[in-house]
Amino acid sequence: MKFFYNSQELKSIELSYTKKFKPSVSRHNLLFIAGISWTMAGGMLMWRGLDYELKHPEHLWLNILIGIGIGVPFYIILFARISRKHIKRIMGLSIPYPCAFSFFNTRSYILMMLMITAGILLRRFSLVNNEYLFTFYIGMAMPLLISAFRFYYAWAIKKGIE
Repeated sequence: MKFFYNSQELKSIELSYTKKFKPSVSRHNLLFIAGISWTMAGGMLMWRGLDYELKHPEHLWLNILIGIGIGVPFYIILFARISRKHIKRIMGLSIPYPCAFSFFNTRSYILMMLMITAGILLRRFSLVNNEYLFTFYIGMAMPLLISAFRFYYAWAIKKGIE
């Protein structure tokens, strides 16, 4: 067994281990994985929002309608473009079998972590009235779930969305 390796040998060993343990999938199936992750995020927000609203039904339908009123325009203005961009990026990857976690780019992962952290902090420290916060959760769940279906659609038709 060798104890000292030169830099070229170390790089070769590193590459062999990363290839061996990298969870790679086809670009086509990466669209499905992206859809699952967006569904899980949207589903979790919808579940939390509806759970609160059902336990406090004073303004149940009003808050659900407000959530939809927040979510649909948010999808049209922002999430339609974001999901289309991710679908095009995935379909245009030069690697035939990219990493299963490459459905987001680095910037999107950072943004996702910031949004999750903000949601946890707002809820944990009661910085916003719960009725407004959980209505907003419903509103944020809508564009995530609609975007998830765009990924499923692109996966089902086996090509990107224009």
